[in-house]
Amino acid sequence: MEIIKTAGLTKNYRRFKKQSGMMGSIRGLVRREYEEKQAVCNLDLTIREGEFVGLIGPNGAGKTTLVKMLTGIIAPTCGTINVLGYYPNNLDHELKQQYAVVMGQKSQLFFELTVEDTLCLFKEIYGLPEEEYQISKEYFINLFQVQELMHVQVRTLSLGERMKMELIAALLHNPKIIFLDEPTIGLDAVASKQIRGFLAEINEKKGTTIILTSHYMEDIKTLCKRSVVINHGCKIYDGDTEKLFEQYQKYKKITVTFQEPTSLPKMGDEARIIEQTPCKKVIMVPKENAPGLLRELMSLLPSDISVEEEEIGTVVERIYQEGGKGLA
Repeated sequence: MEIIKTAGLTKNYRRFKKQSGMMGSIRGLVRREYEEKQAVCNLDLTIREGEFVGLIGPNGAGKTTLVKMLTGIIAPTCGTINVLGYYPNNLDHELKQQYAVVMGQKSQLFFELTVEDTLCLFKEIYGLPEEEYQISKEYFINLFQVQELMHVQVRTLSLGERMKMELIAALLHNPKIIFLDEPTIGLDAVASKQIRGFLAEINEKKGTTIILTSHYMEDIKTLCKRSVVINHGCKIYDGDTEKLFEQYQKYKKITVTFQEPTSLPKMGDEARIIEQTPCKKVIMVPKENAPGLLRELMSLLPSDISVEEEEIGTVVERIYQEGGKGLA
């Protein structure tokens, strides 16, 4: 079932341009100059119930603007939006009860309260019955393993602990849709992995539809079967995440180690050594040429050899630079 649908969605901003200096300020009082910026351009998007969708794009691509329009925070300039049968900008109470928003750089928690009191406050905000609240709270406390933090003031929590509480507060009323804008920003590798595991379980066991924007491509590749790439406000790809990365992962990294100093045979022009010592070589090679190079390297009887995919960040940078050329 389709729960989010947009057609021709567009958002334009009008920005004041001020010249520098005192005279520029005075001129701005008399005659203001404006420029138009198109944050989202003619975007069509359909999301079905239970999907886990990644929104990918460079800074300023329009991802957060899109999320804000889908949640009714800002109104579109033109186009249509339908979220769970509602127009979000009408701010219907029934719609607001069915979605949640978590932004990694903004907190919805009450820093002077304990976690327990904060959750009680959210219970009242959402009008949850006591029994439903207790069941939901216990489920998420056990899922996130935060029993010892319930009577701690929010302001004393670490960044990773606070993000767990942000997610619990957002999920407490069992929303049908959750919008996540950079939920792992600033987190270390361990905390990021934990958050990814929690989100995957919520999507799988509760069937919650999740829309995730993130610059950490490990989040996208691990969690999202489907990705939407946005650049300059326009959708340039909408489809399978694995297919997206396979299409733009053009190189393999081969690391080969020898027991004693060894020289490599002459390689093709496109293969290049990016790191080397007398006994170790790291080579970048086009993925279609990797099998042949591997055969040559194996004939030298190395002590160890490994093949890695190109770094995800490099792949995404290539997508942005090429503007999605060649994407289906």
